[in-house]
Amino acid sequence: MSDTEFDLINRDPNELNNTVQAAFEDVLGEPESAHSIDCVWTNSHKCFTCGKNCCYKFMSTLCGLCIALYWGCEFAMITFNAVWCCTPGLKAYGIVLGVCQRFFGTCIACCLAPVCETIGLMFSKIQIAKS
Repeated sequence: MSDTEFDLINRDPNELNNTVQAAFEDVLGEPESAHSIDCVWTNSHKCFTCGKNCCYKFMSTLCGLCIALYWGCEFAMITFNAVWCCTPGLKAYGIVLGVCQRFFGTCIACCLAPVCETIGLMFSKIQIAKS
């Protein structure tokens, strides 16, 4: 997706950050038995909203680009590690274990299976009768 295709209205289409939504009503609330003066409540709402928006915009302007660059590099390193280290390592491990599985499977089939089969035949001749 190029820069011109970004949705500047809905910036969280996958709803990754639903838990950090903090509106005035989510943080402050006066019970019915205790109400401040209306102008205090109204101006508190304005101060909260303005402070939250200004601080977020300031912090995202100050740090957003550097943090985005960091996370881009972090995910690039994770992808690099998965593509060039983990996947080939798992493939090699699977090949080695496949050979081990065949070796031990043959050993069990040649050595242990006849013994188990013989013991099974011996115990199959046992009959239990109620007296």
